[in-house]
Amino acid sequence: MHPTTPILPSAEIIAAIDRLKREHNAILLAHTYQTGDIQDIADVVGDSLTLAQAAARTNADVIVFCGVHFMAETAAILCPDKTVLLPDLEAGCSLAASINAEQLRAWKAEHPGAVVVSYVNTTAEVKAESDYCCTSSNAERVIRAIPADRQILFLPDMYLGTYLRETTGRPIEIWAGECHVHAQIKPQFVNELLREFPDAELLVHPECGCVSSTMSALARGQISRERTRILSTGGMITHAQQSDAQQFIVATEIGVLHPMQKNNPDKQFIPVDAGTSCRYMKRITVPKILHSLQTMTHPIRVPTALAERARTAIDRMVAL
Repeated sequence: MHPTTPILPSAEIIAAIDRLKREHNAILLAHTYQTGDIQDIADVVGDSLTLAQAAARTNADVIVFCGVHFMAETAAILCPDKTVLLPDLEAGCSLAASINAEQLRAWKAEHPGAVVVSYVNTTAEVKAESDYCCTSSNAERVIRAIPADRQILFLPDMYLGTYLRETTGRPIEIWAGECHVHAQIKPQFVNELLREFPDAELLVHPECGCVSSTMSALARGQISRERTRILSTGGMITHAQQSDAQQFIVATEIGVLHPMQKNNPDKQFIPVDAGTSCRYMKRITVPKILHSLQTMTHPIRVPTALAERARTAIDRMVAL
């Protein structure tokens, strides 16, 4: 069975979740890397920026976050008066784990006066040490908003950092971190599929291990600029709806294929690697969502002083 098409939850489970949402005045937020059954019952589906914005403006008392730990932390920082639940505490992030606050403080000490831009895939402690937070949707806007005479430290994703250095022309210092899923998407996979599907558009997430080679191939004219887009997950979904193309080669986590196919049933979406599935995202399941609402587990709390320090960087991300 394909990883994005799990056994559908029963009508009884879905009805129980709906009832508990009404009782608790709860909202269900789901990242696009979640399985299709979770996306289908969520109130809001989107990338990290979309979900952070949804958390910031919701009138719900309870936010059930179907994502990973740092996302629930971000929601808790943005909504200190609300209860934020993460259905599985083991839903972590390999990229967020690639740097801690102590390492960031040491890096900052080596570059006094530098502006620190942290990708949203970081812990609250790291965000508290940062000047700006960003997602792949607004990372370029964040970099361009920083005065040209300021040195920039970007963390923790080295592929997104490389992409930003190339597109903005800024001399960015980059932390050597990576997402275990995106890093496995290799250039040779892309090249093979481009040959196999000569009319397809190529959609590449800037966290992917193939992004540097893709940019290089674009610069040399080896890949058509008209056929290639480097986009956030949300950007991919929007582009697929607006494009006249009928086939798309998609280089990112396979969960994004679900909304693409759902919104465009007559188009074909080809994953660069059908095995690019985030094991942490997939820890969240519909039965765990039900259990979370039944027992109000697991609440994610960020100490007030830490949250206040982290909020400045997060507010800048949401605003941009």
